[in-house]
Amino acid sequence: MFRDMRRKNRELPYEECIEILTNEPRGVLALLGDYDYPYTVPMSHVYVDGKIYFHGAQTGHKHDAVEKYDKASFCVIDKGVKKEDDWWYTFRSVIVFGRIRLLSDNDEKINKLTYLGDKFFPTHEETVSEINKLLDRTAVFELTIEHISGKMVEER
Repeated sequence: MFRDMRRKNRELPYEECIEILTNEPRGVLALLGDYDYPYTVPMSHVYVDGKIYFHGAQTGHKHDAVEKYDKASFCVIDKGVKKEDDWWYTFRSVIVFGRIRLLSDNDEKINKLTYLGDKFFPTHEETVSEINKLLDRTAVFELTIEHISGKMVEER
């Protein structure tokens, strides 16, 4: 169902894709938006137990798109490296295809928001404080991965 990568010599191993999803802070989520136009939005994320989680508002374009159509794509690019005296970067990217849904159970939302907060806040206490303040106004999105591919790119 999903295409094989054309340039096999640039393909990343699965484990390296997971490392990028785990360690990089942001990516771009692609959904089917209004009037069937692609809708892409930069998102902070966390990778937990083979799935990707995001948070957002309980209303808006992203929320409406997820409720309308459950297929999604998510792309993450690492920081890349630049060799001294060269102008180009070498970077790695990962693209995930899957099904996205809104979590409705508060215990499940708290659990995933805790992972997300602990990735970004300096202390666990700050994570708990923010969840307690904003849980009722926060949507949590779960992306179940159906296909993943990664690629090494040299900008020459």
